Amino acid sequence: MTEDQKNLFLAMGLSLMVIIGWQYFYAAPKLEKARETTAETQDQTAPVAPTTPAGQAADAAAKPQTPGGAPTLATAEPLAPETREAALAASPRVKIDTRDLSGSIALKGGRLDDLLLRQYRETVDPGSPNIVLLSPQGSPEPYYTDTGFVSQPGAPVATPKADTLWTSNSNTLTVDKPVALTWDNGAGVVFHRDIAIDDQYMFTIKDSVENKSAEPLTLFPYALTARRGKPKTSGYAVLHEGFLGVIGASRVQEITYDGIEKETSATRILDGVGGWLGFTDKYWAVAVVPEQDKAFKGRFSSTGTTVKTYQSDLLEDAVTVAPGASADATTRVFAGAKEVKIIDAYKQSLGIKNFELMIDWGWFWFLTQPMFKLIDFIFKFVGNFGVAILIVTVLVKTVFFPLANKSYRSMAKMKAIQPLQQSIKDRWPDDKQKQQQETMELYKREGVNPIAGCLPVALQIPVFFSLYKVIFITIEMRQAPFFGWIKDLSTPDPTNIFTLFGLIPGDPTTLPLVGSFMHLGIWPVVMGISMFVQMKMNPEPTDPVQKQMFTYMPLIFTFMLGSFPAGLVIYWTWNNTLSVLQQGLIMKKAGVKIELFDNFKKMFGKATPSAK
Repeated sequence: MTEDQKNLFLAMGLSLMVIIGWQYFYAAPKLEKARETTAETQDQTAPVAPTTPAGQAADAAAKPQTPGGAPTLATAEPLAPETREAALAASPRVKIDTRDLSGSIALKGGRLDDLLLRQYRETVDPGSPNIVLLSPQGSPEPYYTDTGFVSQPGAPVATPKADTLWTSNSNTLTVDKPVALTWDNGAGVVFHRDIAIDDQYMFTIKDSVENKSAEPLTLFPYALTARRGKPKTSGYAVLHEGFLGVIGASRVQEITYDGIEKETSATRILDGVGGWLGFTDKYWAVAVVPEQDKAFKGRFSSTGTTVKTYQSDLLEDAVTVAPGASADATTRVFAGAKEVKIIDAYKQSLGIKNFELMIDWGWFWFLTQPMFKLIDFIFKFVGNFGVAILIVTVLVKTVFFPLANKSYRSMAKMKAIQPLQQSIKDRWPDDKQKQQQETMELYKREGVNPIAGCLPVALQIPVFFSLYKVIFITIEMRQAPFFGWIKDLSTPDPTNIFTLFGLIPGDPTTLPLVGSFMHLGIWPVVMGISMFVQMKMNPEPTDPVQKQMFTYMPLIFTFMLGSFPAGLVIYWTWNNTLSVLQQGLIMKKAGVKIELFDNFKKMFGKATPSAK
């Protein structure tokens, strides 16, 4: 195999890695998401079986489960969901009013089931609705948390249920004003629920019980978060959405909504001391956090038939409350945006085990986390994440400059010894083995590495994917503007050449099969041009297969990256531009002719003969 062929196969392998990665991380998940959307639309016509909020039978409230599973909650969901507003009106409520959150706590059930994020909106339009995180039972998409005590199976003591009506000492929960809920079961047992909130996204809920009866009580503290109906997810393999938690010494538990169905009885149970569990979306999460020195059983489960109910819950060890005594259990509930600094601060200040894993940094966290911290640090000075990405690109190029410099110098030497390579082929035209031997001796004598030209491309791959992860998963990048028409670096360039930038009506990206290739805005085109120029900096390969591949590669990448986040396309364009400047400078210093203009001329006519 000749060195040119080796270079060809190496370049093809690197390109194939990117193409496969694109198919795996973007194209295939997007197609599957479209299929799921179609299936869900068809399923909406089917009748919905009644289930409880915990996904159990409608009469399950009368039959508490054995401790170790989730506590049983009360009444069945209605067959036809009401509007969110109607569901909210079904219970008296305590208003939640902080800088970052608004919503309410239902006095019927004592649940946290109504929450909006004040700092985040659905679109870049400042007048668009705030993000709705939690919604009550009976609404189209119920999503709520609950805490309290569950009794022994068959025990006569009545514990609070989903339809229990609590009384409150206040109409509003604020950072400075906690609320206290109370319920008397009428048989000598009084339950209290004290709820406080900090100035961000953490609730502290203290459940306590007073035993005024003549008999001892055995109760189990619990906490859960549940959601009914399969949520809409981004559908990308690069991002986890679904069940999430750390239970004791276990590694982080990540189960998708489809994945839980593959578990035995659609349930996974672990136990340990300390941790947390709940659900994560791309940018938001809800998790229940027990006291970190307490042992508990954690469970992820799915129940239901036509409409699934998903639940993450924990159950602590039993507490016995003697007559005249009381007992309590404290649970924290995180419900909000997955801001890196806030998540990290909660881990440090509250000692929550591995709480930083709520953000899906991925297997290459050792690259992704430093990349984010560097971009975020620069952002504090420049005030624009797009500019921060450009500066980070320069820094990365600076770090790899010695290696890239060596690579480009080797490429320049390869150009310089091309006449000697040709003379070897002329001397032994029919002896391929002799050609290879003499060529290798030539490389050794001249200090040339034939594969060094691919090294700069190879170095970009881990940086590319770590930056892609940062732009894609971190909420700090969500709706972060650049300049001009780029209002959100985390989404594709909104312009499209196939509609003449809006002059032709319609959305070609919705077309079946080819729609994912129809995201072709201004920045992807500029990126393709920059990549084309970079390719033309070098001598054109003599092999026709290589020549075709290098000709079409910029076009392929243009369409591939068209649907990627704009921030990533801007990075790639800027990186290509810096590479062209760097390579041009090195080749000029080495006295090697830059082939750029001659290669352009060959495309449209005869090139000027190179000087011998």
